[in-house]
Amino acid sequence: MPEPATGDKYFGTVDLRIPGKPEWVAVARLTIAAIANRLPFTVEEIEDLKLAIAEACTNAIQAGGGNGEPIDIRCETAADHLRIVVRDRGTKKPEPVPAGKATPVEGLGVFLIQALMDGVEHSFDAARGSELIMTKRVGS
Repeated sequence: MPEPATGDKYFGTVDLRIPGKPEWVAVARLTIAAIANRLPFTVEEIEDLKLAIAEACTNAIQAGGGNGEPIDIRCETAADHLRIVVRDRGTKKPEPVPAGKATPVEGLGVFLIQALMDGVEHSFDAARGSELIMTKRVGS
């Protein structure tokens, strides 16, 4: 996974690996909420983060075909933002969703993530799977 950006007041990293099954998404939500609660996020921002991680994990589960392949989640904390990296080992390339449009049902999760987060980057490699990087700035 990528290393945290240098130059930021960096607090630390939390790594989590969950089975790629729907019943484990709640663990990711609770973990993100606990981490975000350590930063000066509002209750509304924490709720946004919980929804974004749930959608990211759901997308990762779908990419893996629901076979339980692990999902790796890295949370990098800094004074002014939280960066969350979600990596799956799925071989299904996600459909791109045009910015501001959510026409395909599968694209609604990506659309929500883009609406809730301040920065979203996505990459796919057929051999390694997908990586979704979400950034939420404090006070945004």
